[in-house]
Amino acid sequence: MVMLNTIVIATNNENKAIEFRNMFSSKNIHFKTLKDFPKIGNIKEDGNSFEENATIKATAVHKMTNLAVLADDSGLQVHSINNEPGIYSARYAGDHDDSANNKKLLKKLSDKNDRSATFFTCLVLIKHDGKKLVVNGELNGNILEEYRGDNGFGYDPLFYVPSMKKTLAQMTNTEKNKISHRGKAIKKLFDEFDNWWIN
Repeated sequence: MVMLNTIVIATNNENKAIEFRNMFSSKNIHFKTLKDFPKIGNIKEDGNSFEENATIKATAVHKMTNLAVLADDSGLQVHSINNEPGIYSARYAGDHDDSANNKKLLKKLSDKNDRSATFFTCLVLIKHDGKKLVVNGELNGNILEEYRGDNGFGYDPLFYVPSMKKTLAQMTNTEKNKISHRGKAIKKLFDEFDNWWIN
């Protein structure tokens, strides 16, 4: 049954969908995204945590499609500004406006010496029967004062990873997937996926 091997990635962000598809390439899974279900429309993510928002998204899509759903909520936590932008990362200065978000972040950090930050992601996978699996991943780094690199999206050009000596936007997709917060979360998901998926 093909539909039992189908997972809806609860996003309209094609970059994010590509990351998930690449990392699941070894699994016999067929992926769809929200673009395949235009009637779903916008889902209000009004939770108080990454897990709450991911669960809200996954549950809503599951109810409307009767398919398994993988949702994530990810964000940047900058320690010297009370872990902003946090759950508001995508709409920090406007709705999914990467340029405005980055400019606002740089302005907030203009007088800060501590530019350490953490990228955090929470993945929520809801199976056809409603069973839920939750995993988290994080990546530590620093926020630069200027952009570097043109690969990636969001805050990637500002997020410097000391161990790689480059920003996320300077990395290839393969490099990024190996060390990213989302990559780490998906690896945790893999550790449990096979047994969880069939039980």
